[in-house]
Amino acid sequence: MSKHQLELESSTSYDSQKIEEYEKEKTPTYNSDHNPSTGDVESLQHGTKRGLDARHIQMISLGGAIGTGLFLNSGSNIAQAGPAGALIAYSVVGFMVYCIMTCLGEMATFMPVSGSFNHYATRFVEPSLGFALGWNYWFSAVTIATELAAAATIIKYWKEVLPDAAWSTIFLVVIVAVNFLGVRIYGELEYWFAMIKIIIVIIFIIIGILTTTGAVGGKTIGFEYWNTPGAFNNGVVGTISVFLSAGFSFQGTEVVGITAGEAKNPTKTVPRAIRNTFWRIIIFYVVTILLIGMCIPFDNPDLENPDGGPGTASFTLVFKLAGIAAGADVINAIVLTSVLSAANSSLYTTSRTLLGLSRDGNAPAFLGRVNKHGSPWVAVLFSSVVGFACVFVSIYSAEEAFVWFLSITAVSGFISWAGISGVHLRFRRAYNRQGRSVDELPYKAMGYPFSGIFATTLCIVIILGQGYGAFTPSFDGETFAMNYIGVVPFIVCYVGHKLYTRKKLIPLEEVDFESGRVTRFDIEKDIEEVDDSMQGLSKWQRIWKKTMIIIA
Repeated sequence: MSKHQLELESSTSYDSQKIEEYEKEKTPTYNSDHNPSTGDVESLQHGTKRGLDARHIQMISLGGAIGTGLFLNSGSNIAQAGPAGALIAYSVVGFMVYCIMTCLGEMATFMPVSGSFNHYATRFVEPSLGFALGWNYWFSAVTIATELAAAATIIKYWKEVLPDAAWSTIFLVVIVAVNFLGVRIYGELEYWFAMIKIIIVIIFIIIGILTTTGAVGGKTIGFEYWNTPGAFNNGVVGTISVFLSAGFSFQGTEVVGITAGEAKNPTKTVPRAIRNTFWRIIIFYVVTILLIGMCIPFDNPDLENPDGGPGTASFTLVFKLAGIAAGADVINAIVLTSVLSAANSSLYTTSRTLLGLSRDGNAPAFLGRVNKHGSPWVAVLFSSVVGFACVFVSIYSAEEAFVWFLSITAVSGFISWAGISGVHLRFRRAYNRQGRSVDELPYKAMGYPFSGIFATTLCIVIILGQGYGAFTPSFDGETFAMNYIGVVPFIVCYVGHKLYTRKKLIPLEEVDFESGRVTRFDIEKDIEEVDDSMQGLSKWQRIWKKTMIIIA
C-alpha cells in the first residue's frame, strides 16, 4: 500500500494509535523531531523554537500592520484623493488583503514553516518562483529602513537633538539585539507594542468621534468637509493613485503566516488570527480614515507636509482640534514606538525568510544557522545590512529616503501578495488533482477560487498601473524609476534562477503534500495542549485569559 493510500485510509477509518505511529515515524510533520541530516523537510525548522503563544500570535497579527503607513501616510492619502476617495481605496485594498490572508492561512495551517509563502511557491509551483518571491520579500527588508527613517523624522517633531544617522544607528542596534534573543522575547515585546498601538488607535477613534460630533473642540463638523471642499479630490485618478500607498499601510498583515513556523499549536492559533483580520481592517483602517476625513478638510495645508516629508499631521491635528495640545506629543511618542515595532517585525520576517530560503537551497547554507535561542542570527545580521544602508542614506535626508523606501517597499509587498494568492490557487488545484479531501484542511480559504483570483488580479493591476503619473503630461524618468524600481529585483531573480537551473513547473500530480504537513495527530495534540493550558487555573485566571484572547 502506498503512503498516499495509507493516508486516505487513516482519514476515513480513524485509528488514533495507528496514525500516531505512522505519522510520527513515517511522515515528517511539524511536530516531528527528525534529524536534519536525513534531508527531509523537517530540517526547515531545525534549531528553531515554537515559542509564540496564542496571545502573541493574536496581537502580532493585530498590531503588525499598524505602523508607518497608518500613522504617517494616511493624511497625504486623504489630501490626494479626498475623504471619500481615500475611504474607497482603503476599503477595496482592505478586502483584498483579507482574501490574501485567508489564502495564506489555509497553506500556513496545513504546513506551518518559517519559509512561509516562498517555500510554498518552491514546493507547489516551481523553484524559480520560490527563489524570486523569497528574495523579493527579503528586499522588502528596506521596510526596516522606512521605519528607521520615519523614526528620525518623528523625533524632529520635538527638537533636532541628534543627526538622523545617529538615531537610525541607535534604533537599529536595539532591534538587532532583540532579534538575537529568540522568538519568545520578540513575541513578548511585540505583544506590548501592539497593545500600545491598539490602545492609541482606539483613543484616536473616540476623540475623532467626539470632535466631529462637537462634543469637544466647540464645533459640530459632521460631514461638512465632504461638501466643502468636497468628498473627492483629483477624481477617479486621485482615488486610484492612493491604492499603492494604502497597500503599504496594510503591509505586515502577512507576518502571521511567517510566525506559524514558530507558533505553538498553529492549527488553532493561526486560523483564529486569520478569522479576525476582517474586523481589524474595518476598525483600525476604515474607521480611522473615515474619521480623519471628517475632522480635517483635504485642502488643509498641514495634512500633507509641503516638503514631502511623511509627518504625523493626520493624528496629531485631530487631537489639536479637540483642544488636547499635550495629547499631540503623547501621540507622537506612541507613533515612535509603533514604527520601531514595525521595524522590529520587519527584521524578524526578513530573517525568517532568509532562513527558509537557506533551508530550501535558494540561499547560502550559512544563512540557516541558528543560535541556542533558536534565532537565525546570521540571517538577522545579513538582513540588518539594509538597515545600516539606511543609516548612510539618512545622512543625506531621512525625508527624501522615506519617499524612495516607500516606493520600493510598497511594490515588493504587492508582488509578495500576488504570489501568496497565486500560489494558493495552484496549491488547491494540486490538492484536488491528487484526490485529497478539502475537509481535511485545518482551515479553508474564503470563496475559493474567486478570492485568490480577485487578489492576484488586483495586485497585478495596481503594480502595473500605479506609475501612470510618470507618463502624464510628459514622461518623467525619475518618477518612472521611483514607481517601478521595486519590480526589478523580482524579475531579475526569477529570470536569472530560471536560466541557471533550467528547472520546470512541478506537475500537479507530483506536488509533495506529505512532508512537514499537519496531520490528525498534530491537530489532536494542539487541541489537547490548548485545553491543558486552561487546566489548573483558577476561575478568575481562566476568565482573564479568555478575555485577553477575545480582546486580541
